[in-house]
Order: sequence, then C-alpha cells, then structure tokens
Amino acid sequence: MSKQLKTRREKILYNCRKATLLIERKHEVELTPRERMELELHLAGCYICRVYEQQSILMNGLMSKIFKAARVEPRLDDAFKDEIKKRIKGRIIRGI
Repeated sequence: MSKQLKTRREKILYNCRKATLLIERKHEVELTPRERMELELHLAGCYICRVYEQQSILMNGLMSKIFKAARVEPRLDDAFKDEIKKRIKGRIIRGI
C-alpha cells in the first residue's frame, strides 16, 4: 500500500515527474523563483533525480557540440533565387 502524501512539503519532495520536467525546462528558459525552490527541495532529497540532472546536462552539452560541429550554411543556387523572386513579384502584382 502506498503512503499518502499529505503535507505540501511531501508533495514537493517526492514529485519526480515534475522535477524531471523542470530539469529539462531550465535548459531552455529561466525557471521562476518558485520552480527553482521546488526543484532544489526535490533534488535535496532525491538521489535519482540528481543523477538524472547530471545526465541531462551531459547529454545537452554533447548534443550542442554535435550540432555546432555539423552546422552547414544553407545555400541556394542563383536559378532557384531568380524563380522565387519571379513568384514573389507575380503575387505582388496580382495582389495575393
């Protein structure tokens, strides 16, 4: 039988699903002060989420290096550019 989490603190400390979401979210945007506090409290008591956070940081760093190394500037040939210009002019003239 599972234990019922009654206090607000227990709910924050044992919510791994939310913690992993916050771990991933903080790579993209700055967390609110409340989110940071919730995550820090959770990580203080959850070894598994601390390991997950370390792995997430490692994976994001590796993926950034891979994408930066493989970055290829897209180039369009002149014939394609001319065709696009003609289509744009045609739509402007027709009022589309």
